[in-house]
Amino acid sequence: MKRNLIVVYYERRSEEEPAEGYRNGYETRKFKTAEGKIAVEVPQLRNTDEPHSSQILKLLGQRTAELERLVTEMYVRGLSTRDVEDLLKTQDGELLLNRSSVSEVTSSLNEEYQKFINRDLSRYDLIYLFVDGVYESLRRISGRKEAILCAWGILATGEKIMLHLSLGNKENYESWKEFFREMLSRGLRVPMLVISDGAPGLTKAIDDCFPESMRQRCIAHKLRNISNKLNDQGQEELMPLIRNVYYSTSEKVAKLSATEIINEYSSTYPAAIKCFQEDLDCCVNFMKFPKGHYQFIRTTNLLERTFEEQKRRTKVIPRFFDEKSCIKLVFGTLIRVSNKWKRIKMNQLDLTLLKNMRSLFGWKDNSDDNFISKKYAA
Repeated sequence: MKRNLIVVYYERRSEEEPAEGYRNGYETRKFKTAEGKIAVEVPQLRNTDEPHSSQILKLLGQRTAELERLVTEMYVRGLSTRDVEDLLKTQDGELLLNRSSVSEVTSSLNEEYQKFINRDLSRYDLIYLFVDGVYESLRRISGRKEAILCAWGILATGEKIMLHLSLGNKENYESWKEFFREMLSRGLRVPMLVISDGAPGLTKAIDDCFPESMRQRCIAHKLRNISNKLNDQGQEELMPLIRNVYYSTSEKVAKLSATEIINEYSSTYPAAIKCFQEDLDCCVNFMKFPKGHYQFIRTTNLLERTFEEQKRRTKVIPRFFDEKSCIKLVFGTLIRVSNKWKRIKMNQLDLTLLKNMRSLFGWKDNSDDNFISKKYAA
C-alpha cells in the first residue's frame, strides 16, 4: 500500500524508519536523432538498488525512429554504409552511427521483406501477371551472378502491384516452377494473361503452372532477338514491317500481315523469319484484350524500367556479401519504386469484356470479389 507522506524540509529521519532512495545530481546521456546527438540530463539515485526509470526515455531508446527511417531511406536510395557513416557526423567530426550500426538499422528491410513474401495473395483479383529476372553478384559466388526472380501484376481495379520477389540461383525451369508454386500456395489467383520473355525454362514453367492462362511473349525482347539475326540492310528493310505486325489494330490483321512477310522474306532472311515465326501466336495474344491495355501488356517494360532504377542503386556495391544483404537492398529499392506505379484505366466496357472472356475461356469469375468495382455496380 502506498504511503501518503508529508515532506518537511530539513526534517531528520528517525533511526527506526528504513532508508529511502533520493535524487543526488544528474548524469548526461546522449540520444542519437536525425538532427544529431541530443544531451539529456538523467537523475541519479542514491541509497537504492533500483535505477532511475523513465517511460519517455524507454520510448526513445538509443536512436530515434526518425533517424532509423532516414538511414534506411539513404541506404535504399543508393548510398553505401560508408557513405551513410560519412554523412552522419556531428560538427566536431564525431560519428553519429558507424557502418556496423548502419547495417544493424537497415536489417529492418529483412523484416519488411519477410512480411512481403508471406502475405496472403488471394485478396488480389489478378488479371495480368508479369514475370522477369535480374542478376546481382555475390562475394561467396565469385565470378557468377545470382538471379533475382520477380513477379508483378495488374488487378481488376487497374492497380499495379509487386507480387513476389526471391533469389532463384538462375533462371531455369526448376527455379521458376518453385517461384510460381510459392505464389500459388499463398492464394494467387489464376491470371488471364502471363507476360514474359522467351526463355525456354520460364515459358515451360508458365505452361505447367498456369495451364488455363494465355501467355504473352514480350515483343520488346522478341524484336531484339529478330534484329540480332539481320544485317544493316535487313534491319532497315524488314524490322519496320515486323513492328507493324506487333502494333496492328487487331489480331486478325496482325496474322494476315505476318503471313505476307513470311512468304515474301523467308528465303532472303531465313534466320530472322524463323525467329519471327516462333511463338507468333503468343506475341499477339495481347490483342484479345481491351485496346486501352495494349501498351501496358505487350511488353515487360514496366519492370525493366524498375530494374534500371534498382541497378543504378546497387552499382555502388559491386558484390554483395551474402544473399541476405542482396535481397534486402533489391527488395527495398523495388518495393519503393513499385509503390509509385500509376494504375491503368479500367472503364465499364473493359471490365465487361474481361468478364465475358473469363466466361468464354472457362476462367473463374470473381465478380463476387469485386471484379467489377462498386463504381460500376449500378
